[in-house]
Amino acid sequence: MASYNRVILMGNLTRDPELRHLPSNMPVVDIGLAVNDRYQDKQSGEWVDRPNFIDCTAFGKSAESISRFFSKGRPILIEGKLRYEQWDDRQSGQKRSKLKVVIDQWSFCDSKSDSGGGGRSSGGGGQSTYAAPSGGPAHEPIAEDDIPF
Repeated sequence: MASYNRVILMGNLTRDPELRHLPSNMPVVDIGLAVNDRYQDKQSGEWVDRPNFIDCTAFGKSAESISRFFSKGRPILIEGKLRYEQWDDRQSGQKRSKLKVVIDQWSFCDSKSDSGGGGRSSGGGGQSTYAAPSGGPAHEPIAEDDIPF
């Protein structure tokens, strides 16, 4: 039977990105993402936000770019795949596990003036490529007369 493993999330970073390098010198960044579920309380009728905290990892140029452009509290849009990890806890010896997102693509969600422009990363196989902004906007501004509507 075929399967499909894609995740699209938009939320805010719960901590500053943690950049490290594998023995092969490949950059890896770990981030925490807070994404809210909104529901209406049946008793009071008020809307309530329930936060979900999701661990995410990016590799290669995406890892470097996320580490450079993002910090705690900043919003990000990510697309990736779920990965189940298992390990033995060093202190207790118990088996531990978690589900995390491996980021394939990402986008800015705000227009922070000191970000150096917008960018999007895309790639496959867990290794992404990124068209890094070079200190200025990623493209020329569009004149109002050029907009077709």
